Amino acid sequence: MQSHNKTDPPALGFIGLLLLIGTLAASTAAPLARLAMASTHYSSPFGFSLVMAATRMSLAAIAFLPVWRRIIDSPPAINAWRWAVTAGVALALHFVSWLSSLSYTSIVASTTLVTTSPLWVALFTWGWEGVAPRRLTCLGMGFALIGSLLIGSDGGSGNPTNWPWLGNALALLGAIAASLYFLSGKLAQQQGLSIRHYAAIAYTTAAIILFPLPMLFGADYFSYSYHTYSYLGLMALVPQIIGHTSLNWAMRWVSPVFVTLVILLEPVFAGFLGFLLFQEQPGLRIVLGAGVLLTGIAIAAKAQ
Repeated sequence: MQSHNKTDPPALGFIGLLLLIGTLAASTAAPLARLAMASTHYSSPFGFSLVMAATRMSLAAIAFLPVWRRIIDSPPAINAWRWAVTAGVALALHFVSWLSSLSYTSIVASTTLVTTSPLWVALFTWGWEGVAPRRLTCLGMGFALIGSLLIGSDGGSGNPTNWPWLGNALALLGAIAASLYFLSGKLAQQQGLSIRHYAAIAYTTAAIILFPLPMLFGADYFSYSYHTYSYLGLMALVPQIIGHTSLNWAMRWVSPVFVTLVILLEPVFAGFLGFLLFQEQPGLRIVLGAGVLLTGIAIAAKAQ
């Protein structure tokens, strides 16, 4: 069995640097997904979203295949396995819901709502550990709720369909799943898993769940252009292998609420890329709602 790693924590500046790199890398996911959508023809937006999610996770799992030899030679504790697999299941749900949201709402709205994770992390921590949120946390949650309602009420010029409410709801579901994913990942590493072993188990679990789903919804893996496959490969490399792995590594050393607070920069970076690549100009209510939402999350996360 693997034992707990007693390594001293890295310097705070190094942790901050990896968090920034991870957030920058993760923020490319939505623009890359939209580029993949624009580079090919598909009959079902949901089916192609599943193709993107499954391909991203399958390629990431393949990248970590060499790690499995070490896992087999020195199996982790059962609790570590349990939390890593749970993280993989939550990650699969996160990608199915969030990538699907990009077919119905704007990049700014989707990435803003999917980064409400600090609120859900605080609530789940309350439920698991019995530590009630502070009054300042509740105030922040109130602000965030108002911001979410403002975003959800705006059609926005960047929305690809007339159903932005569906995309916003899917993005929120993605945020809840991401919170479970990050919390489970922290617990898996606390049980002794290294970041490489944890990533191999979680990414492989998500890939196994996601890979057959496109076929069930009439999609396939073999009818797309070279550009589409290039974007899918970049999604696996940049936001997943670099972005998510860096963020999960940071979870071992600092509070999950703090990590998700840093991830609040993602809508800013993704929105900027969306403006450069697609000329997405969000409506006034989205801009106002995003400001209120991010302020609320910052208040709640700081209180935690």
